[in-house]
This record gives sequence, C-alpha cells and structure tokens, in this order.
Amino acid sequence: MCARFQSSSKESHLTVFKRIFRYLVGTHSLGLWYPKESTSNLIGYSDADFVGCKVDRKSTSGTCQFFGNALVSWSSRKQNSVALSTAEAEYVAAGSCCAQLLWLKHQLLD
Repeated sequence: MCARFQSSSKESHLTVFKRIFRYLVGTHSLGLWYPKESTSNLIGYSDADFVGCKVDRKSTSGTCQFFGNALVSWSSRKQNSVALSTAEAEYVAAGSCCAQLLWLKHQLLD
C-alpha cells in the first residue's frame, strides 16, 4: 500500500510509513512457527472487488496460499487491467493465485 503513493506522497503517507516502520522495529524478534504436520496440501484462496478504485476503475485482488494449515504466502494488489465485470475481476485474481501456487509447488519440489 505504501508503494502506491510513492510518486505523489504527502505528509500523511510519511506518518503511516513511520508507524509501520516502528512496528517492524519493535517486533523484529517475532516470527512465524510452522508445526510439522502429516498433511502437506498446497491450497490457495483468492478474492477480488469490482472497480475498487474510483479513480482508475481498477479492481483489487487478494490471494493467500497455505501449505497444510500454515499460511506461506499472501498478496493484495491492484489489477493491471480494468475488469468489465465482477466475474472477470475474480478470474484475474484466481489466475494470480494459481501462478503463485505453481511457483510455490516448484520451490517445494527443488
């Protein structure tokens, strides 16, 4: 989200960035714990809004990928093209999720 306003940032964006950075500095010792499980399914979920940005009419995609019960990857970003329907926005999000799942699958096989 911070990168979206990089070219035309305002004072409020700098304040938000500083808050995020303070959080990261304060929690650098925390981590994620992935317990060993018998299931090793790779599962992905995706969702999208339709015309979420009123300025350029682009939708936003969100995806998350799980290995077993552990979250291993997630993303939320504006779509590159303007979707003409809710179904199209959802298909674009699903395609992004599948691409990430394939990348994760290749990483696990290596």
